Amino acid sequence: MKSNYFTKQLSTVKRWMATALFCMLAIAFVWQGAFFSNTSAMADPAGTLIASKDAGDQVQEKASKDAGRAKNFIQDTADKVKQAAKSNASKVDQSTDSGSFAERKAKRDAATIQKRADEDAARTKKAVDNTKNAVERTVDNIKDAFGK
Repeated sequence: MKSNYFTKQLSTVKRWMATALFCMLAIAFVWQGAFFSNTSAMADPAGTLIASKDAGDQVQEKASKDAGRAKNFIQDTADKVKQAAKSNASKVDQSTDSGSFAERKAKRDAATIQKRADEDAARTKKAVDNTKNAVERTVDNIKDAFGK
């Protein structure tokens, strides 16, 4: 009697497992079929190539504009740093005796800050140019690869 009860329970568990497995497989087949139903990307590769050339030109144009804006931002920042250094040196000059140690140090520090601001701006602009050139070379290489 106990074995009959155990067998019924085992049979019920097997049925539920089989049903669950069947449902999971059905979901997997339906889901997988959704990925293969869109074949429009394979229908006309020439249209994709033409679009990629136009997109490449747009990327290069945007990179040039962005580089110009970045350079302007860098120059504005350098100018503001230099202006702040001059202002601080002027404030120290007004608050101290003429020719004092603090005044001379403030002027030296202002000159150093201005020099470093110019150097940093030049290095940053060069890095922007290098990045822009790398983007343009990459786009040209991609356009060449698709063109062949």
